[in-house]
Amino acid sequence: MTLLGTRPSSADAPGTAEVQTRRARGAQGPRHPLLRARFLLPTLVILLALVWAIAPGLFTSLSPTESVGPALQAPSGAHWFGTDATGRDLYARVIYGASQSIVAALVAVLVGFVVGTTIGVLAGAVGGLLDDALMRLVDVLLAIPALLLSLSIVILLGFGTTNAAIAVGVTSIAVFARLARSQVVSVRVSEYVEAAYGSGGTFGSVLWRHILPNSLTPVIALAALQLGSAILQISTLGFLGYGAPPPTPEWGLLIAEGRNYVATAWWLTVLPGLVVVAIVLATNRLSQAIRGGDQDS
Repeated sequence: MTLLGTRPSSADAPGTAEVQTRRARGAQGPRHPLLRARFLLPTLVILLALVWAIAPGLFTSLSPTESVGPALQAPSGAHWFGTDATGRDLYARVIYGASQSIVAALVAVLVGFVVGTTIGVLAGAVGGLLDDALMRLVDVLLAIPALLLSLSIVILLGFGTTNAAIAVGVTSIAVFARLARSQVVSVRVSEYVEAAYGSGGTFGSVLWRHILPNSLTPVIALAALQLGSAILQISTLGFLGYGAPPPTPEWGLLIAEGRNYVATAWWLTVLPGLVVVAIVLATNRLSQAIRGGDQDS
């Protein structure tokens, strides 16, 4: 009971703590993780790799397929990554190899994202027999090892970077589908979705305006993570000889060409391998940034 003329304490005022929390958050400014300093370097690494893939001529004037100097020359000022067994500049081959590896990885992620998310959204939103049928298909895809499935698809379609990208994309469909379905199912039973249906919203409008915007952030984070995984898988296929044919520069093929010279020319495998590792780690960090932003919001 409060005496007349006295002001209620902050504990008695309803919603006071919530208001103070909102003011404190507003005073701190935007907290989007992509703007934080620790995510700046991974973002720059990914942007640099994308520019390599789009305009490799901006970074080197040397040909990736023609001999430019002595064979197996160590890294120097003239050849930053050294030369390979036929005298080709390894730095130029790594730069031009981005157009093969990264573009193929983007195609693979796009295939997995579009097909997998569509399957997951339909299964989670419709439910019933359609959900059971689609999820059994997803279970079959998950039961097959990714490398074995991608190798089987490449053998059926034929060798090449495009076919390798499609094969890697098919292996990621099940992962996107499971995550998208779980997000849609959790959002579908929320109160604001039920209120939207109660106010006369149709299935399509509720799905587009309420369910999808609140379900796709984790799926987008997974897409960033799958980009690094796709680069690794495509490089693995190229290393095994199922990717781009020589002398086309491709990161997995570059590592495979240098494995016979590890003792005498370490740069042929180490430097392309470090580029692949750096880009994969950057994509993993970017995925964590997106997930962190979703949790902070």
